[in-house]
Parts: sequence; C-alpha cells; structure tokens
Amino acid sequence: MAAAVSALSSLGVPEADIGSEEEEEEEEVAEPGPAAAAAEQRREERLRRFRELHMKRYEACKLNSQEVLEEDKRLKLPPNWEAKKARLEWELQVQEKKKECAARGEDYERVKLLEISAEDAERWERKKKKKNPDLGFSDYAAAQLRQYQRLTRQIKPDLEQYERLKEQHGDALYPTSDSLLHGTHVPSKEGVDRMVADLEKQIEKREKYSRRRPYNDDADIDYINERNAKFNQKAERFYGKYTAEIKQNLERGTAV
Repeated sequence: MAAAVSALSSLGVPEADIGSEEEEEEEEVAEPGPAAAAAEQRREERLRRFRELHMKRYEACKLNSQEVLEEDKRLKLPPNWEAKKARLEWELQVQEKKKECAARGEDYERVKLLEISAEDAERWERKKKKKNPDLGFSDYAAAQLRQYQRLTRQIKPDLEQYERLKEQHGDALYPTSDSLLHGTHVPSKEGVDRMVADLEKQIEKREKYSRRRPYNDDADIDYINERNAKFNQKAERFYGKYTAEIKQNLERGTAV
C-alpha cells in the first residue's frame, strides 16, 4: 500500500486525493446495493426450500421403509391372523369381565345379558338358527351329516394318551401305505363306556323323536279340533289346487 502511494506521489497525484479514493472504494465494498441484498435473500430462500424438500424426502423414505417392513410382516402371518387376533382379544376381555363379576359376587351370564340389546339378541338368534337349522328328517345323508357334526363337536382329545401312544409307537403312529399298525389298537375301558353311553343316548332320543312341522300363527283357522285339522291338511294336499278358485269365491262372497 505504501509503495502504491509512493508511486502515485511520484506521478504528481496529491496524497489527499489518494486517501479520498481509498475511502470511496471501502464504502462501496462495505455497503452493497439493494440488488445484491435481494439476490442474497433469494439465495437464502432457495436454500431454505431445498433443505425443507430434503427433509420431506428423508421422511418419505423413512415412512416407505417402515411400510415395507410392516407389509412383509403381514405377508408372513397366517391368512386368518386378524380374525384370530380379534378373537384372542375378545376372549381376554371376557376373562377380565368374569373376574370382575366374580369379585363383586355377580353372575357373569346375567350381567352379559343385561348389556345385550334386543336387536343384537334377535340377530344372534337368527344367525344361530341359520347356521344349524333343525329342519327335521329330510333324507338319510343329511341326518348322517348332522350326526357326524354333533359327534365331532363332542370330541375332547386326550393329549396325555396321545403323548403315551407317540412314545410307544414312534413314527408308526402316523400310518403310511407300508404301516401295519391298523387293527392292533385296543380301546380303553373309558372309551368303550363313553361310546356305549352315547349310543344309549341316541337310541333314547330316536324313540322320542317325531318330525317337527312348522306352525304358522297367521294361517286361517278352518278346523274345530286337532283331528279335523289333520283331515283338512290332507284334503288341501291332494285337492287344494282344484278347489282353490272355489275357496276364494266363497271367501269373497262371489260364489254362484
């Protein structure tokens, strides 16, 4: 700086002018114009938006990775996992309510019925009838199917006996085409007694069984006693299609 001042002095430039020019240059550097300030503001705005976009992209990638992991877990679960989970949660709630009722000395079944509305009770009753309706005897195949379903619902597996048989027979307990275990099993006395009691119950029920015929409360009463009602039903079954028009005319009062 001193060398530059000496050079300018040697050229005949006064030192006061040299100092004033330096001060003007410093003021120009220290005080930028409004255009530079606006440009700097736009630059900071762009940087801020860029950082926000970067953070949003990071959050989206993070959420996407979490969803991929959750979907992979759901795909590895059994198909009916949601139903099983809801069932287990409902059973836990029932157990808790039973404990609360037992602590208060109340009957859980009575408390449960008090919480059920009439609409829900009717809907569940219709669903129960629709699920396993007793339509009486239709054919032997349907009767056999209902008997099979009833017997399978009554089966209570004996896991201790199963473990003993598995230890005794090993892999032969699960028969294949080469197995010779079939026909060698001897049932226990408890199993035989249980079968005999079930057969006796079936015989007793069969003796008391009669085909249930639905009774229609809205049907016209055209009989004077039970015997006359059965006779009218037989007559309607054989001749109803021939006498329907005559019956309608009599009811309307237009019979000739």
